Amino acid sequence: MIDRGTIEKIKDAAQIVDVVQDFVSLRRTGANYKGLCPFHQDNTPSMIVSPAKGLFKCFACGKGGDSVRFVMEHEQMTYPDALRYLANKYHIPVEERELTSEEKLLQSERESMFVVNDFASKYFQNILQNDVDGRAIGMAYFRSRGFRDDTIKKFLLGYSPADKYALAKEAKKQGYEDKYLLATGLCYETDKHTVHDRFWGRAMFPVRTVSGRVVAFGGRVLDAATKGVERKYVNSPESSIYSKRREVYGLYEAKSAIVKQNRVFVVEGYTDVISMHQAGVENIVASSGTAFTPEQIKLLKRFTSNVTLLFDGDAAGIGAAEKATKPLLREGMNIKVLLLPNGADPDDFARKHSLQEILEYITQNEVDFITFKIRQHLKNHGDDPISKANFIKEVVEAISEVPDEITRSVYIRQTSDLLRERESILLNSVIKKRREIVEAEKKRKEQGAENTAPAPLPNNEANTPQEGIPLPTDEIGIGMETPPDFPPYTSIPGNESPKSTTSPKTRVFELETLIMRELIRHGEQTATEMQEDENGPTISISVIDYISISMKQDELKFNTELYNEVLSEAVKQQHAVDGFKSEEFFLRHHDFRFSQLAAEVLTDRYQLSKMYSKDGGKKQKANDNEIGNRLEHLMNDLKLQVLEEEIKALDMQLPALRNDFEKAIEVMKKRQQLKEIQRMLAKQLGDRVRS
Repeated sequence: MIDRGTIEKIKDAAQIVDVVQDFVSLRRTGANYKGLCPFHQDNTPSMIVSPAKGLFKCFACGKGGDSVRFVMEHEQMTYPDALRYLANKYHIPVEERELTSEEKLLQSERESMFVVNDFASKYFQNILQNDVDGRAIGMAYFRSRGFRDDTIKKFLLGYSPADKYALAKEAKKQGYEDKYLLATGLCYETDKHTVHDRFWGRAMFPVRTVSGRVVAFGGRVLDAATKGVERKYVNSPESSIYSKRREVYGLYEAKSAIVKQNRVFVVEGYTDVISMHQAGVENIVASSGTAFTPEQIKLLKRFTSNVTLLFDGDAAGIGAAEKATKPLLREGMNIKVLLLPNGADPDDFARKHSLQEILEYITQNEVDFITFKIRQHLKNHGDDPISKANFIKEVVEAISEVPDEITRSVYIRQTSDLLRERESILLNSVIKKRREIVEAEKKRKEQGAENTAPAPLPNNEANTPQEGIPLPTDEIGIGMETPPDFPPYTSIPGNESPKSTTSPKTRVFELETLIMRELIRHGEQTATEMQEDENGPTISISVIDYISISMKQDELKFNTELYNEVLSEAVKQQHAVDGFKSEEFFLRHHDFRFSQLAAEVLTDRYQLSKMYSKDGGKKQKANDNEIGNRLEHLMNDLKLQVLEEEIKALDMQLPALRNDFEKAIEVMKKRQQLKEIQRMLAKQLGDRVRS
């Protein structure tokens, strides 16, 4: 982990304007800067960058935060990776905690594997560009696919020579050890204990992690002697840095476009991705012929929840679309399907049509998954009653996988309309099936199945090709690095909808967040003053102490545990740090959860309603009296809401206590006490409390 001192150096050096200008053109407007927001389709500059505060904020899509947050969002990096990116930009050495000997060994092994893969990628590129056979065979193949030089360079395409020992010999010459050539799968050991190239005589497609490191390779056979082989591609075997289950080809190249357009197209193969990308459809990745795994879908979901399956219009393409639907639905993805004209694949289609023609075809022909399934059924079976009954069961199973109840209801209504079936019958079937799914999931968790991992591939002869025979391979895939020190960015708890609702849970969270806003913005400032006795000195109570004392007096804790941690940290630090400034402290905090929360509340995402400020919610410099009054109202509102929840909980107990008179009396007394406290608070809050 990166130590606290290094994090502070990085944040000190990373000037927000300097960082944002690496990605966005900014122009000065007074004390701030303005530019087009890179996180949505922005036609008029909506993003403000404040050098004084060190924050950016888009007032159209709501994205905001500090320099680290901007890099995380734009490059889809984890918190540690964004810090390392900025450290590299500002030439700051990164000091991380001392690793154990086992961790050092594992880290060294993994890093060595990445280094060998990087060497191999550059070697294959060099052969493609400068070797006679590379240009005559490899480059000729890529030219036949219509790939331009810039595309070849962007996707790091290369060629592995037909000499079965060429890469191994060059690697040894450069000082790379055989064990890493074998560990990465670039080579394998024969029965005669010689190190043999895995990808000889093939066009090479390096695959990269989300952060851009080469993790594996796919090699397409080109030698005429191997024509007619059942599988054209050989892929890197699984290793400590490569897992087919966790990988989506082309994501590194597509991630920025996916975020900006909030949609991803999914095709089947390498060349489909590259041709469509070259044509201008850059938010595109490949499923690589495999059924989606939960790990792959969750990786995609970091960038968007909107997926369009773009497959061939033949039977195989239709089958692939059907196969991909269920796991995507299970993870809550919004799915559309687009089939190309029969006989065309995305590679061919991209080469034969302009970008405008491709986009027009997409707009006119993509449909949601329900419409797609029903059209395919009617096309193949018409109104045959038996086929229709089986098909309805299939659709019910698919809809039942959708986790969101509202989305399920929309799909049910749509199916009812298109198939002319009673909605109530479909609804009952979905409810029954959904119950089965939930019960099965509950049982699986109880048995601990969620912690099981797929067994490692056996290292035996079945995975080792014989001399002269192309290696049988699984479907194409790419790799991803091990889990980072911190999880990928997610909003603070409950942040899904910043607007207030009438739900008690949301209302409590809103009030807690507004209190956190006061703590982080004004924590060290005076909230109120008091005297221990008539003749004693006046004591100033800070915002932090006011919140802490108020919570303790009523034995309250925040429902959001992070907020309890922030309050505890603030209480501790304000007395331990000279010149403590709450805003500065939490924005620069080494714990990313704290700095993330600070960035959220300081970018005005959470606005005070008019009832809490004399200026009607407009921003102005707060004085101590205003802060104290506002904080008192917020704390009382929170307590009132908590009381309301407790009273409702007691009300729910009473019907079950009809036969337990003593317990019922006890509950009613407690309810009466809470109602009395509620009336007292309501009196303090005045006409802002509804009867």
